[in-house]
Amino acid sequence: MPIEVKLRKGETVDKALRRLKKRIDFENILRDVRLKRYFRKPSAIRRQKEKEQAFRDMLRRRYADM
Repeated sequence: MPIEVKLRKGETVDKALRRLKKRIDFENILRDVRLKRYFRKPSAIRRQKEKEQAFRDMLRRRYADM
């Protein structure tokens, strides 16, 4: 699925490039490419997800009283 950003009437290339970068960031394309660059064992992926969830839970508990 290619991402297209068409120049609007009177729009500079810089602004169109900024819109493209925002769209790429919003769709997590670079993140996915970096994650899939190398093979990771399923157990390593699961361990990473558990670690991220534990961190989110810690933050949730820390700021629950505020």
